[in-house]
Amino acid sequence: MRKYVYDFAEGNRAMADLLGGKGANLAEMTVMGLPVPPGFTITTEACRAYLATGAPPQGLAEEVGEHLHALERAMGRKLGQVDEPLLVSVRSGARFSMPGMMDTVLDIGLTDESVAGLAAWSGDERLAWDSYRRLVQMFGTTVLGVEPGHFSDALRAAKLAKGVTGDLELDAADLRALTTTFKNIVREHAGREFPQDPREQLDLAIRSVFESWNTERAHVYRRAEHIPEDLGTAVNVCAMVFGNLGDDSGTGVAFTRDPATGAPGVYGDYLADAQGEDVVAGIRNTLPLHRLAELQPRPYEQLMAIMRTLEEHYRDLCDIEFTIERGKLWMLQTRVGKRTAAAAFRIAEALREEGVIDADEALRRVTGAQLAQLMFPRFADTATRPVATGVAASPGAAVGEVVFDSATAVRRAEAGAAVILVRKETNPDDLDGLIHARGVLTSRGGKTSHAAVVARGLGRTCVCGAESLNVDAANRRFTTADGTVVAEGDVISIDGTAGEVYLGRLAVVPSPVVDYFEGRRPPGRDALLQAVDRIITHADARRRLEVRANADTSDDTRRARRLGATGVGLCRTEHMFLGDRRVLVERLILAETDAERESALAALLPLQREDFVRILEEMDGLPVTIRLLDPPLHEFLPDRTALTAQVAVAQALGRPDAPETLLRAVDRLHEQNPMLGTRGVRLGLVVPGLYEMQVRAIAEAAAIRVRAGGTPRVEIMIPLVGDVRELDIMAGRARRILDAITAETQFPYEIGTMIELPRAALTAGRIAGSAEFFSFGTNDLTQTVWGFSRDDVEATVFPAYITEGIFAVSPFETIDRDGVGKLIADAVEAGRAARPDLVLGVCGEHGGDPASIGFFHDVGLDYVSCSPFRVPVARLEAGRAAVGQADSAVDNR
Repeated sequence: MRKYVYDFAEGNRAMADLLGGKGANLAEMTVMGLPVPPGFTITTEACRAYLATGAPPQGLAEEVGEHLHALERAMGRKLGQVDEPLLVSVRSGARFSMPGMMDTVLDIGLTDESVAGLAAWSGDERLAWDSYRRLVQMFGTTVLGVEPGHFSDALRAAKLAKGVTGDLELDAADLRALTTTFKNIVREHAGREFPQDPREQLDLAIRSVFESWNTERAHVYRRAEHIPEDLGTAVNVCAMVFGNLGDDSGTGVAFTRDPATGAPGVYGDYLADAQGEDVVAGIRNTLPLHRLAELQPRPYEQLMAIMRTLEEHYRDLCDIEFTIERGKLWMLQTRVGKRTAAAAFRIAEALREEGVIDADEALRRVTGAQLAQLMFPRFADTATRPVATGVAASPGAAVGEVVFDSATAVRRAEAGAAVILVRKETNPDDLDGLIHARGVLTSRGGKTSHAAVVARGLGRTCVCGAESLNVDAANRRFTTADGTVVAEGDVISIDGTAGEVYLGRLAVVPSPVVDYFEGRRPPGRDALLQAVDRIITHADARRRLEVRANADTSDDTRRARRLGATGVGLCRTEHMFLGDRRVLVERLILAETDAERESALAALLPLQREDFVRILEEMDGLPVTIRLLDPPLHEFLPDRTALTAQVAVAQALGRPDAPETLLRAVDRLHEQNPMLGTRGVRLGLVVPGLYEMQVRAIAEAAAIRVRAGGTPRVEIMIPLVGDVRELDIMAGRARRILDAITAETQFPYEIGTMIELPRAALTAGRIAGSAEFFSFGTNDLTQTVWGFSRDDVEATVFPAYITEGIFAVSPFETIDRDGVGKLIADAVEAGRAARPDLVLGVCGEHGGDPASIGFFHDVGLDYVSCSPFRVPVARLEAGRAAVGQADSAVDNR
């Protein structure tokens, strides 16, 4: 029979797909001999089987029983034993860390009978009743689905009745009464008694972990992080150790390096006399980890040694959860820690300098998406005083309207507003709001709180633990220390790098990383810029793919070259006919006589020539691919509806100036679906002289550059070709013009086409016989393969498609490998078979998408082209593709 349960000692970190990340790492630490409480893991396969049938797989209950007995033997106590009960925790643990998964349930095994036994065993009656009330509360909310507010209201009422503010001020009698209240809440709202059978508690908790895979917040997180829907989660059952046994006990979270900046040192939070989730829940403000050295020197030194061991073993930043039980240190979890984009670069370069990893591995440890985060602006230097200061939990500058709940954050963000989510502390139910917000601000918690961890993972700016703020979510406002009231909808600015909060909208300045790429700021002694410089330099040395830019003006071209572009992969000439020039194209398209047409072309020629001179000058010596005009025809015609209204009004008033002739011309050219109408090469074939004028402007511009001492490299791209005969006709006309001009002034040129129709991809072998290069236009190719009109479906169809799991991400953002990608791969193979020296590139938006560049490398393209701002990102990802993007130890999801 299939094995569904593994003791911690049976696994290792390579088994993360089966045991989940948490289970695999608990197994790894156990095998390493670190102090991990005994336990076992139920596999992701068991979860998938449960989700498929709605029932646990055959034999699972028996396997759990066998491993539970082994755990009882190891601990010398039994689950639910009346005199000395064994208690266990149940935690979810998917392959990838997912804040949207089920909350931990601690103290499983406690009952009305065994709570006295726990008091006797521990010598602490308060501990026993504190643990029991926690179990009822966690079990009630997580397993039985009781609204958490019922329990928090009862806890608040108990403290109010006693006149105290902290949980620790409630004594054993208070907690016993509170436990009774909590059980009544369960009876009322769950419709059943709190279970008194320890094994029933365990089995129900295990089922809840399985079912948590399909909760809405789990779906939200997976969609945001592009995690597959079919992985399932493992379940970890671990013997309880107690951090709430007094001042010599506690719980904490530690990082081997700063997850916000990457700097080495001791980072983390500790909470004395606390249990489990207290640290990350933010219910009490924590102590910085270094204070543990004063409180408990021996466990502190042991923890420091274990942290060094784990970082050396994993060769990366490690995130650690631990508990101290009466002076004894226990390790509850480790993983390769989430980190900000800045920390990712600094840590990768630091580990390379230390000789822990090589340059290729350092390159694998960072991503283009992280580099893109570093390129966004930051706050300008300002004399404005912050109204509050908290923990700098996740760097960046965020400005937005204050909102106080997740639903409002989602609604306002979807309406186009920038929002800052403000909470006392966040919990997993706030995930959707965190995804939609620009930043998050809390009055409680530290660098390891839920808000901080999730914000870092999502790349959001975060300030935590701003204690001076009084957050009143019920009345949708917060009050600063000086009494200033900030209401929902007011604008604030938060600095996640400094941990500061400002009223109003602060100005932002360019990122220092952008300044570095633009050549305005050398790396100098800045640790982040040095890391970016060394890693991007290595990426450039390793990458095979060239990175060109989509640039339509000389300014764009100049910036692209500064940012490292090795040419222009797409110059869209239709963008040159906007503004005042639009009327000239309109005249050309509507011309009814040769004379009218020639007049319009003569007016356009010098304007086009000057455009191309400037672009070729900026990109001198590098290839410039110029796409001939490819607009939907309606973009250069008067609006038909408005024109019809003008004619009707003029006729009704008896005016002789009714534009009837113009309306007839527009009616003649009107198309029901302009995106599939007279575009691209079709426009060149039906509007005499248009493409010839553009080719002449390009050739004359190149000749001007040669005479000025330049070395232009011209590539003319004929768009929307579906048949090789279209290309042959237009290429023949272009060559006659080019050859005539190059006979006097020599310059190299090539003529190729844009593969953006399925038929072009399917007949690529024939087209390659007439083309010197292909550039895949993945935007239109995606539209025509899927039958989607991008502008129409992104706001209407796609949300449902993503929710239903039809695809995890928009195919317009990341290449659809199975459909569009298959056409590209087949076209590459056929094209190269027909013409081995065929140059192949991509110029759609996917050319700058970090998740797509690896695919383009794998299928053998020569270059990608993207917007100038994304050029550094593409350079990095092209380097990563060259060294292989196989999973390393890092899981930054």
